[in-house]
Amino acid sequence: MNFLKHNSKENKMRKKYTFSQDTLVRFPTREVKVGEVGIGGNNEIRIQSMTTTDTMNTTATVEEAIRIIEAGGELVRITAPSINEAKNLFEIKTELHKRGFTNPLIADIHFTPNAAEVAAGIIEKVRINPGNYVDKKQIRTNEYTAEEYQLEIEKIRLKFEPLVEICKKNKTAMRIGTNHGSLSDRIMSKFGDSPEGMVESALEFVNICRSLDFHKIVLSMKASNTRIMVAAYRLLCKRMLEENMNYPIHLGVTEAGDGIDGRIKSAVGIGALLEEGIGDTIRVSLTEPPENEIPVAKDILSKYQSDYYKTVKFEKNEIISTQNPFDYSKRRTFSVANIGGENQTKVFADFREIGEITIKDFEEIGYFYNEQDDKWKLSEQAVDLLILDKMPTFNLPQNLQIISNKEISGRIPLVKLSEIDNYKITTPIIVEFNLSEVDDNNFEKICNDTNVIFKINTEFGEGILSQKRFFEFLEEKKIMNPVIVARNYLNLDEEKRLIYASIDFGALLLDGYLDGIILEMNPRNFKKYKMNEIMFGILQASRVRITKTEYIACPSCGRTLFDLVEVTNKIRKVTGHLKGLKIGIMGCIVNGPGEMADADYGYVGSGFGKITLYRSREIVKKNIPSSIAVEELVNLIKTDGKWVESD
Repeated sequence: MNFLKHNSKENKMRKKYTFSQDTLVRFPTREVKVGEVGIGGNNEIRIQSMTTTDTMNTTATVEEAIRIIEAGGELVRITAPSINEAKNLFEIKTELHKRGFTNPLIADIHFTPNAAEVAAGIIEKVRINPGNYVDKKQIRTNEYTAEEYQLEIEKIRLKFEPLVEICKKNKTAMRIGTNHGSLSDRIMSKFGDSPEGMVESALEFVNICRSLDFHKIVLSMKASNTRIMVAAYRLLCKRMLEENMNYPIHLGVTEAGDGIDGRIKSAVGIGALLEEGIGDTIRVSLTEPPENEIPVAKDILSKYQSDYYKTVKFEKNEIISTQNPFDYSKRRTFSVANIGGENQTKVFADFREIGEITIKDFEEIGYFYNEQDDKWKLSEQAVDLLILDKMPTFNLPQNLQIISNKEISGRIPLVKLSEIDNYKITTPIIVEFNLSEVDDNNFEKICNDTNVIFKINTEFGEGILSQKRFFEFLEEKKIMNPVIVARNYLNLDEEKRLIYASIDFGALLLDGYLDGIILEMNPRNFKKYKMNEIMFGILQASRVRITKTEYIACPSCGRTLFDLVEVTNKIRKVTGHLKGLKIGIMGCIVNGPGEMADADYGYVGSGFGKITLYRSREIVKKNIPSSIAVEELVNLIKTDGKWVESD
């Protein structure tokens, strides 16, 4: 039963979007020169970031750009919300050159075509958002007729063509960057707030460029929701293949937040696509100083500099998946011991390597012992199952299920596939194996046994693509056992563990493949991040299990009207216990209702010292003084009956 050699083209129900899952390949793109920096083609994947300063403050913007460059940023993006900021890009560029920095600059444009046209004559690249560049919100409730729809596209052409001609004349590159949630009413009326709408919005502008023989184009499909982001990029690749396009692709998870959450979410979304060979340049969007984004981006890319990825062939094939790559669905399995089936994805902890177990060790996995009343308290991120070699000397939490390969009372047995002949299966067990063992006859014996859970053991360097191929094989053979995957990162520093685990688990979770995840490492080796904090963070970033408040917070830029880091921390302090609630924190109206499309509530800068509060996309209160805005946000949540008191 060789799953790697099995003919993956037999299943006619599968849906293509790019290339082979048996070998890692790069989606083939043309090279686009941004100044002297090449993006796409045979170039390495480029790293960029964006300044947070007021663009009219030349000195501050130059100094922040230098910090980005010295950290490793190859391109620097600067906001140009109006024509004055666009003109000042000349002063910024001149000063950078005086100081010896010639990295390409990118002007970030949202609503102002005249600013884009000025900027395109000064710097090396402009970025426009099709959802609000010319094609803006019109707040109409009636459907567009075919004639009205086409008329709007013609209006776009008339206003967009001058920018294209300026870019052609000055050899300026352009990123056409769609953001989920900031689609125009016209696109929404036809496609809804969907990946299809995101792709169509961008390709309308691309087609105008192509008709004018302009091809210095980079494309992006950014979203805060990693599922939507990945689906949109996959769909973009599919459309480009169908329409004979090969423009480079910029990757990013927009409004990822800060700290561990921002890093995990960025790694999940960006890494899932890099694992499929999609992506020519990346930006990690953190609500932190922009130079902090660069090391995270470097850690993400470092995964693809390992010996494993260096030996992978880059060849053109077609990719096939039993799952619909454009619409999330969880793999169908039966339930064994509350694992699989309709149960949420489980989190396991492995204590086999830590020697004598103490009560303190349990704090690392979300369990806290109160000696006075002799009771355990569970956090929202308490692990579900624990793997042990021996029982500790104290009583364990009653709800914590034990797994062991030793004779421990009440355990779920953990059995190696090679030893399955010595075990009579009458109750739930977990059978562990490496993918190389799947061809063994023992594997056939346990397939579809309703007492068996599969545990796949992997080390860093073993590819996600081969694991996806295994899941395809299970689907083809209608094998419905639940699957948990264990990953081990013993030889990596803590930052890389965080990033690599997020990519390796996230890429599978986004395709609906996993029923459980395990980081097989001594929890005492985790100093900066807790092991279960990483695992639950990955599940939340992948949208499969929500255990805490989610903050959709934009990275600061020159448009920001308040201190994003300070305000985010203030809001987190009072709302961090509201499990499952999504709160958007946006520095200005440009990144307001659009970028927080997924949020339950929005806190948006609407003027200096003024905040507008949203319920989803609905404005609830305008121009609240910032001194009382957090309190007003709390009152709004309470009014809606979604507030609970913290413990």
